[in-house]
Amino acid sequence: MSKLPFTLSLAAAAILAGCATESKVAPAPAPVVIAPAAPAAAVVVPPSTASAPVVVVPQSGTAPVVVAPAAALPLRAGTGRIESILDIPPSAAAGSNVPGANKRVGIRMDDGTIQYVDTAASGLAIGDRVAITSDGYMRHPAP
Repeated sequence: MSKLPFTLSLAAAAILAGCATESKVAPAPAPVVIAPAAPAAAVVVPPSTASAPVVVVPQSGTAPVVVAPAAALPLRAGTGRIESILDIPPSAAAGSNVPGANKRVGIRMDDGTIQYVDTAASGLAIGDRVAITSDGYMRHPAP
């Protein structure tokens, strides 16, 4: 029996394994969506004896908006599928321990949980399978 098919399949597997990339990742908090408060309803004051009705409209937006995002959870190793990719400004990535982090990636892990990571990886797309390693790297594509 010829060993050529076996040798060729090993070479193909080695080439495909070489296509996977690893990028450093850091745990990140979930993105926070801020929506403006609903406008306050106008209040109509009933007319007094001879004057016309008075409409009082409370001022909207006078209270400051305070947003306290949840803290980032520890990184969990495993495999999952990319569910969201959000470009983040340098100021948002300033606390990350990944140099040049410019994306916040939401990954739905195989156990059903969602994990957010900051990364500088390129070539990512929604639906791609990725693996998070215990030493803080994201392998793309994952098997």
